[in-house]
Amino acid sequence: MPDPKNRTDPGTLPPLRDVIARHNLGARKGLGQNFLLDLNLTRRIVRAAGDLNGIDVVEIGPGPGGLTRALLDSNARHVTAIERDERCVGALMELAAAYPDKLTILNQDALESNISHLFSGRAKIVANLPYNIATALLLRWVPDFELLDGLTLMFQKEVAERLVAGAGSKTYGRLSVLVQWIAKTVRHFDVPPTAFVPQPKVISTVVGITPRDRPLAPANRVFFERITAAAFGQRRKMLRSSLRTLGVDTASLLERANASPTARPEDLDVVVFCALARALEEFENTR
Repeated sequence: MPDPKNRTDPGTLPPLRDVIARHNLGARKGLGQNFLLDLNLTRRIVRAAGDLNGIDVVEIGPGPGGLTRALLDSNARHVTAIERDERCVGALMELAAAYPDKLTILNQDALESNISHLFSGRAKIVANLPYNIATALLLRWVPDFELLDGLTLMFQKEVAERLVAGAGSKTYGRLSVLVQWIAKTVRHFDVPPTAFVPQPKVISTVVGITPRDRPLAPANRVFFERITAAAFGQRRKMLRSSLRTLGVDTASLLERANASPTARPEDLDVVVFCALARALEEFENTR
């Protein structure tokens, strides 16, 4: 259980709308800001993250601190909030004072942050990600998945659908393959636009990502990324055409991986992409 000294009565904290007004925190479109003010919903997101006992949590884009409050009131060991908007720091500092020694605030760009430097033990990322950088952030974190216990993230619904899509689905793509190779994904629940200020024009979805103990199938990451980039770079074409950009004998490559030359990338599951990556590595090593 968390130390009672590190907790405060949520009822003593000012309403988030008052915090926003007092700190003049009008949401900025350029920063992808849509503030989450429904505290029942923020607590639901934290519950979706699972048991946080002894866990260091990293939050991205906390804004005025709606989700931060729920994280601080959980049994997480410590919370590190990365916020690019300097205007929000004052509001977050009030939370740091209310929860002594439990919140670290970093006023920096998450795209330039190395998350592996933010914790030394078990850790999770829990965040309502800014729409405009959500996919870029996730791809930046993929190589560090093995360091994490899990990620509970809110995306635009269309991005969330790609993350959980399986082979053969219209929403299945490179993002699906890169993430599912090393993690299991689950769609938790949708969040309506009315939960945010200002209201976005899209539905949001909370997704859980749990790193695998080992990748779904063996492959070198460099070649895996090259294969998926080539395949989905021309996703409407058959593999015998789209993989020509790799500069190898495409027919032999596909034969080694036991992949159909007339298949399209959305038809292939992750294991086949791994086989293609291994075949590409073999070609490169014998040149």
